Amino acid sequence: MSQIAIRVENVAKQYRIGHRKTKGNLREALVSGLSAPFRRVAHLLRGNASGAADLTETLWALNDVSFEVKQGEIVGLIGRNGAGKSTLLKVLTRITEPTRGAIDIYGRVGSLLEVGTGFHPELSGRDNVFLNGAILGMKRAEIQRKFDEIVAFAEVERFIDTPVKHYSSGMYLRLAFAVASHLEPEILLLDEVLAVGDSAFQKKCLNKMQDIGAQGRTVVFVSHDISAVTRLCSRCILLNNGVVKADGPAHEVASIYLTSGLGTSAAREWPILEQAPGDDVARLRAVRVKTEDGRLTDTVDIHKPVGIEMEFEVYKPGYVMWPHFTVHNEQGVFVFAAYDLEPTWRGKIRQPGRYISTGWIPGNLLSEGILTIGPAMTAVQDDVIDRLFFYERDAVAFQVVDNMSGEGARGDYVGKIPGVVRPLLKWTSSYKPHEYVNGHHSKQIERGGLS
Repeated sequence: MSQIAIRVENVAKQYRIGHRKTKGNLREALVSGLSAPFRRVAHLLRGNASGAADLTETLWALNDVSFEVKQGEIVGLIGRNGAGKSTLLKVLTRITEPTRGAIDIYGRVGSLLEVGTGFHPELSGRDNVFLNGAILGMKRAEIQRKFDEIVAFAEVERFIDTPVKHYSSGMYLRLAFAVASHLEPEILLLDEVLAVGDSAFQKKCLNKMQDIGAQGRTVVFVSHDISAVTRLCSRCILLNNGVVKADGPAHEVASIYLTSGLGTSAAREWPILEQAPGDDVARLRAVRVKTEDGRLTDTVDIHKPVGIEMEFEVYKPGYVMWPHFTVHNEQGVFVFAAYDLEPTWRGKIRQPGRYISTGWIPGNLLSEGILTIGPAMTAVQDDVIDRLFFYERDAVAFQVVDNMSGEGARGDYVGKIPGVVRPLLKWTSSYKPHEYVNGHHSKQIERGGLS
């Protein structure tokens, strides 16, 4: 455990973003078009190779990032979208070079950065397995020994000789993860491997990553599923705007992420439907945390209700669907699940179209702290859940706060109250005074306790 697997020293990555000036009128546009070739030549003479953009903006995706990963560690990379997590993995795998800084990798690297990365679309699944093994420097006999295990894990036995361009995104991911994890790399780099696939496959991925760590190999794992990160990883690195904000034990860094506001988001939307959770029957478009008056919020008064709004599309009829969501606290503890039992669609087949379902969590039920919401959709047949269309755990989060008014379940107590919920219950009480005879308690007299 003392040997270093990855060393990153003062790594930075800069991107240049070009913008074209907006032309105010037709004359300006014509003049600009006629003079464009001459401007390009001037750009080239000044050393600007592209000569294409009128304005150039720089973006530091990573800025002076430094850390070490020891052999056998399982390290989670967390942070909001755009924090620099995926860029860091691309730099580690040499897909892109850093603008400055040094990276040392000690061992054979396997990676899964995007669905199907490293696969040739015209080749079959079988050929891609052997191609990826060869890229890792493995002999054909070594790959052959692992082949059946890879195919069984990916659950693509029927399609292993089909070109992967015909695979669904789920099949792509299953095979890509199976290849990356079973060909025995010493270092495994994974980016959002839990973002695609059903819950059963996600569980298989987590178990496999735990096995890899137990074998003394190194895993660096990017995910928005904070509870999965804290279960799997002993250590976390928190990135924000390309800078390391925290590095330490997984539970401590996850708590910093959630309580600092870096991890809370009142809404999450999927404008590109092909990338949205779901399948050809139903997809999730958005999930939002709302107040009673319809405002988005990431902070909720413990005494007031909060609405969880799910927007989803149904493409094919034939299913009785249950929109629902799960609630987890910041320690990853399951608090409860809530199902849409509103009479309009209860027990009825949903027709194609766009739907919005909002579940209201009453005030004086939740406990203080950060809570995450996982929107889901299941199909029900004969009162049995028989299909999961999507489940996006920890999609949004909000913080429950108590204003210490004394009106809630805590009363006048100001200390920490344990528990995953804090309901304000209706209490009843009764009182009957003790009876005394000549100053003595009547029960003592009945027992003969007095002389």
